[in-house]
Amino acid sequence: MNSPAATPAATPAVELTAPEITRWRAGNAGVDYVHRLAGAAPGPTVHLQALTHGNEICGAIALDWLLQQVQAGWRPRRGVLTMAFANVGAYARFDPADPYPSRCVDEDLNRVWADEVLFGPRDSLELRRARELRPFVDAADSLLDIHSMGEPCAPLMVCGTVDKNAAYSRRLGVPEVLLIDTGHPAGLRMVERGAFSDPASARHAVLIECGQHWERAAADVAIDALVRFLGLEGLADDAWVAAHVRQPRPARQRLVRVTEAVVARSAAFRFLMPTEGLGVVPKAGTPLAQDGEHVWTTPYDDCVLVMPGTHNLQPGGTAVRLGRYDA
Repeated sequence: MNSPAATPAATPAVELTAPEITRWRAGNAGVDYVHRLAGAAPGPTVHLQALTHGNEICGAIALDWLLQQVQAGWRPRRGVLTMAFANVGAYARFDPADPYPSRCVDEDLNRVWADEVLFGPRDSLELRRARELRPFVDAADSLLDIHSMGEPCAPLMVCGTVDKNAAYSRRLGVPEVLLIDTGHPAGLRMVERGAFSDPASARHAVLIECGQHWERAAADVAIDALVRFLGLEGLADDAWVAAHVRQPRPARQRLVRVTEAVVARSAAFRFLMPTEGLGVVPKAGTPLAQDGEHVWTTPYDDCVLVMPGTHNLQPGGTAVRLGRYDA
């Protein structure tokens, strides 16, 4: 193998300030950091979640912003809205001087949503929190999970594994790039739980990746998506939505279908070429990464690199997903 290894990326600048959220600890739903509001008219049950990962602070900024709107008098027009700060234990450890480790405490909160895990014997801080949040997730007709990415990348919407969530994202209108995934090899994500992954169910769940974790624009993307989500579900009226959107709708949306994940086998994993989020490798068979004696190559022409990154990558972790544009 003569291809040069990619140069490790420096830690990106932390342009966002993590909000103080302890004032929201005492929610009104019987669980810390969970707030529930009922509208005056019947409607869907909607769940908004931030901080599924403790260092993805744009979601905390967006939820903090919405709760300030509630303090100022905003209420949903209909239905039921729940708002949850998820991995608050990890978030309490966030340090802008060393921002990667606070992603989780014991394990990834977004890999524990299968029944056999939630109702099984294992224990961790993240599992205990997921068990607290599960009733709200399972009650939701529609769910928006707000995330961000370790490396620079345009925002994208993870639509789980079924086309109905991509169709829902097209109704939402943002962001430009939508993603149909194959699931995560390390465990079930929240947006894939239960009826969210049933094509015949009317329930929807999507996960927005708002850009690089700490870039200033990620907070605007998060708030914009939250506002549009409330409007699409009829919980907010058109005037409120128009007053608070922060991003223009893209002229069109494109769908990437993931076909496989490149999973690190050891700590020796390294990319063999420079990578960027949503970068396209023109030729099939291009050497992409090496881990010991094993070399990954691109499986087809015009292969899209979805969320490549090696910060905090551990054996068994996904280094990049491979896909192609469908539309």
